This record gives sequence, C-alpha cells and structure tokens, in this order.
Amino acid sequence: MSILYNTPLMPLPSPTLPLSLNNNLSFTAISFSISKPTRNLRPPLQRHPSSHPSSLPRCFSSLSEMDGTVGQCLYPLHRTKTIHLVRHAQGIHNVEGEKDYNAYMSEELFDAHLTPLGWRQVDNRRKHVYEFGINKKIELVIVSPLLRTMQTAVGVFGGEGYTDGINAPPLMVENAGKSNHPAISSLHSPPFIAVELCREHLGVHPCDRRRSISEYRSIFPAIDFSLIESDEDILWRADIREKDEEVAARGQKFLKWLWTRKEKEIAVVSHSGFLYHTLSAFGNDCYPSVKSEICTHFANCELRSVVLVDRGMIGSDTAITNYPGKKPQGLDLPSDLAEEINPS
Repeated sequence: MSILYNTPLMPLPSPTLPLSLNNNLSFTAISFSISKPTRNLRPPLQRHPSSHPSSLPRCFSSLSEMDGTVGQCLYPLHRTKTIHLVRHAQGIHNVEGEKDYNAYMSEELFDAHLTPLGWRQVDNRRKHVYEFGINKKIELVIVSPLLRTMQTAVGVFGGEGYTDGINAPPLMVENAGKSNHPAISSLHSPPFIAVELCREHLGVHPCDRRRSISEYRSIFPAIDFSLIESDEDILWRADIREKDEEVAARGQKFLKWLWTRKEKEIAVVSHSGFLYHTLSAFGNDCYPSVKSEICTHFANCELRSVVLVDRGMIGSDTAITNYPGKKPQGLDLPSDLAEEINPS
C-alpha cells in the first residue's frame, strides 16, 4: 500500500509508501482539502527530504529499505478500486460537544443534523468534486444511515435541485431534517446505498442513534436501505459505548465487504471515529509523516481518495482493459527471449 502527498485542491503526485492489511488488501491514498477547519485536528506534517523528487510511486517492504535504493510498485488495474472517503459536514453535535463534552449525552442532539455552516461546507465540497470531475467517475455512493451523513452524501454527490414533474424520486425531500434546504434530485447521480457497517461509534451518545428506516425512506426516497435488516436501531445501546478496537474491527469488515462490490470507483460518506480507527490499521511500515497524514481525524466534509488493492485473491474482477494480443496469430518471438533459447 502507498500514499500520495497532495497540495490543497490541486493533486500533486509524489513518492508513495506501503500500507498493508493482512497481506491481502492495501491502500494508495490521495488527500483533498478546500479549507482549513476552525480547529486543526492534525499534527503538522514533517515531510521527508525526498518528498518530491519524482512522480513515480515508490514502495518499501520494510523500514530498513527506506534509506536505500527502492523500486516502483505495480498492481494490475483490475485488482484495484478507487475509494473516496468523506466525513460528514458540521453537525449540531459538533458545535455543542466542543462547547461542553457533556452535551453529547443530550437527547436534543438525537440523530444530529447539519448546521447552516455544515451545508456551506457541503456546497464547497460539491464544487470541488465537480471541478475535478470526481462526480463523473463515481459509480456508487455508500453512506452511513444517520441524518448528517445522508445530508452530506446527497448534497455532495447528488443531482441538481429537484423539480416536480421529474420522473425520478428525490434523493432528499425539501427541508429534510430541519435543513431548510431545497429538495435534491437523483437525476444523473450514482446510486446511493445505506450501510450500517460504516456508522460512528455505537451506543451512549444520542447523536449516534439513528431513526427508523421507514422514517428515513420518507425523507430520502432514492437512497437504497435494503441492506439494513431492522427498521429500528437495534445496534445502539444507551449503557454501552462501542470500544475503539471494536470500531476498527468493524472497519476492516467493511473494507472486505467493499471489495465484493462490482463497482470500481466508490464514495463512502461516514464519520470521524469510524474513518480514523479504520485507517489506523495502515501505515505502520511507512515514514512517520505518512502514518500521521493518513491516520488522523478527518475535518468536517474532508475528502481523502484512496486506492484499495487486492494483493491476494479476495475477489479480483476479470481484467477488462487488458488485451491478449496475437489477433490474428503470427510469429512474435522477442529478441531477448530468442537469445535465451538460442545462446550463441
């Protein structure tokens, strides 16, 4: 697995470094940012002196190789997926919780919705996604089934404003979740599917408890909730908060499930805790600055693009772009192979 450094907005490739998971799945990550959060959640990056000598990816099998001569990493294209990871925009719980941590226990923050500032963050992220053509590449949007994540997902990756008479259900109805936001169309947008595996820490905090699926279906008509078995939230418990290691394990389960999807470019809209603990499994064999970059908490509405690589045989698709050659058949023995077969 490897990671590419980038400047805000304009991607700038540079040397990549390995990050691995069970020797089967790995990541290449590209971070995007369009604005600095009010509070900087990340430590400053200490770039290695060789951060930008080349645009070619470089991989290391161990820390001891980092200072020596290394080669490039190559993976068959059909063994990869591009994943765009997004944390939801600012929710009311983010504001109240920063003022007073005890506010997270308040029922008034149940299934927290986006703030007006959060919707502005969504608008800015949407502009970025369209500016770089990411919206044209995404084949599927996976979203945590909570109000703030679904509002963020449809706002960033959905269609334009919904108009009566359009022969397509809206992704979000008008003023969904106290948003004071117009309806959002599903026209010309990728399919959206809600998945419980990518929810935030479960338990104790009312802001992380979801509504019934039947209620969500009425305000997000075009989101597919078919993978959620229970109408009510049976995963959230008032007396037990999910442990960090349990969230991390759930994250790895989510990534393995993600690999079974046929889509090659997918957006995932989730939460700070889930994304942080999922990504923390990566980067232990990298420069500390690389580990710091990928394994830090996401800012509200931050997007990081990664490439999921199947280095085993978990579920690789058949190569589509590869072409076997020799059509029509003909003599094609290369000179170097001929020399091996017929040494002088």
